[in-house]
Amino acid sequence: MTQPEEGTPGANLHFRALERLYASAPVNHLFQSDLTIEEEGRSRLVFQVTEQSYHAAGAAHGTIYFKMLDDAAFYAANTLVTDRFLLTTSFNLHFTKPVKVGEVVAEGRWVSGRRRVFVAESRLIDAEGDEIGRGTGTFMRSHIALSGLDGYAPGG
Repeated sequence: MTQPEEGTPGANLHFRALERLYASAPVNHLFQSDLTIEEEGRSRLVFQVTEQSYHAAGAAHGTIYFKMLDDAAFYAANTLVTDRFLLTTSFNLHFTKPVKVGEVVAEGRWVSGRRRVFVAESRLIDAEGDEIGRGTGTFMRSHIALSGLDGYAPGG
């Protein structure tokens, strides 16, 4: 399906619907996080790291890094697709600094692909402005219609 041209009311409706879809996912009720999409191919996720996500050595477990990186890249890619939910098919990540309690921003950016397979990257920035992780994911169209998902409701 052709996506609406960036900056059009249709694109903005799609972006808001993706934000609602993120907020509706049960797993996201476990975390303090907020997704914002302002333009095609980009996403921004603000995430609060708490001690509940720590490993035994007292810093955020790698699963939290993966979740933030995957979500940011996924939503950046799904801005280009208005009819189908994308699925992560692979994801590579690199940890560069441990993070403790505080705000982390995940920035997602679409890199390539517009038909069946999409590539997007993301990076994590801590409260001091340091990059603490980076990742690249491959996503593909699923058979799941966005319009069939309870959380995705354009204009709703």
